[in-house]
Amino acid sequence: MGGNRVVRVAKFVVIGVLAVAVFGLLITLLWNWLMPGLFGWHTIGFWQALGLFLLARLLVGGFRGGPPHRPRRWRRRMLDRWEQMTPEERERFRQGLREHWCPPGPEEAPQP
Repeated sequence: MGGNRVVRVAKFVVIGVLAVAVFGLLITLLWNWLMPGLFGWHTIGFWQALGLFLLARLLVGGFRGGPPHRPRRWRRRMLDRWEQMTPEERERFRQGLREHWCPPGPEEAPQP
């Protein structure tokens, strides 16, 4: 039983190393193909590409995994609250969202 676990861990490590190498190579190739021609920037090496990938993941996406179809808790809570609202409460909620997020139209714009 223990030998099977070692094999699985070894496969996981090998696949992980291959994935990192492929991502690094792809980022290097795409950067060196696009950026110097579009913006006049310098080309980068493999390790710089891996650093760029790590930085982008940390700043934008994080390293969360899991299936993308998994429902989020906040969405379920919001739907439950929405179902419990009266039509008047729903309209007040919509109006509050409009006031907060929608820019004023030409007829609603303040006059100087």
